[in-house]
Amino acid sequence: MLRHQLTQLPCVQAGPPRLPLPCVAPGDGGKCWAAAGGKESIWLAVHLQTQQEVKMRMMGMAMHVIRTDGFFALYNGLSASLCRQMTYSLTRFGIYETAKKHLGQGSQGPPPFYQKVLMAAAGGFTGGFVGTPADMVNVRMQNDVKQPPAQRRNYSHALDGMYRVLREEGLKKLFSGATVASFRGALVTIGQGGCATFLCQPLDVLKTRLMNSHGEYQGVVHCAMETAKLGPLAFYKGFVPAAVRLVPQTVLTFLFLEQLRKYFGIKVTT
Repeated sequence: MLRHQLTQLPCVQAGPPRLPLPCVAPGDGGKCWAAAGGKESIWLAVHLQTQQEVKMRMMGMAMHVIRTDGFFALYNGLSASLCRQMTYSLTRFGIYETAKKHLGQGSQGPPPFYQKVLMAAAGGFTGGFVGTPADMVNVRMQNDVKQPPAQRRNYSHALDGMYRVLREEGLKKLFSGATVASFRGALVTIGQGGCATFLCQPLDVLKTRLMNSHGEYQGVVHCAMETAKLGPLAFYKGFVPAAVRLVPQTVLTFLFLEQLRKYFGIKVTT
């Protein structure tokens, strides 16, 4: 009798695993792979942006650090960079894809272009705010190499850095530069790639300086005024390594995203 019942059970065909949140984890995974691959460019951008005066160019700075601290010094802050991508990108991909799916229900075709722009801005703005703590620790870990030994913060990893900032400097300091990071996130999400690099570089410079500061800036406006004293090109410090990072990172992110969508069987309307 039992054998007869078992033979009547429907056959379930194996298929690709399904994700409860479409496109969120695939997009975040693609960002993490891309961030790890472009770590050297992020590091160089941070060092160029935190220079008060132009002392070294991109290649000169890279060679100087490799000679003094070794090649793997270029990967300082990798854990914080990955943590930042897992918070920032997860939030912006999640908001954008969820909102697009919601607005597309019960209507003919995908949402119009202006709605996609607004969704991208909202997702990027929120993601920038959520990712600020990890972003700040990332900036500090990368900048530690050029500090005198007595002034180095020496964070062990991303979580250690966030915990120490919270304990030693307070919750407000943990979100230092959050306003600039949020607006930057909105612009980056709207105009991915080379366009985003050009639009966001001034905000990126201000964000990096605020996050790395020891209290010398009273706010965003004061930081902008101090940076402006160095000339208009000061707002575009680190533009080349930023572009070298962001353009291939964007390409890799969406390549990974599309492949992971196929693997998990996620159908997306454009």
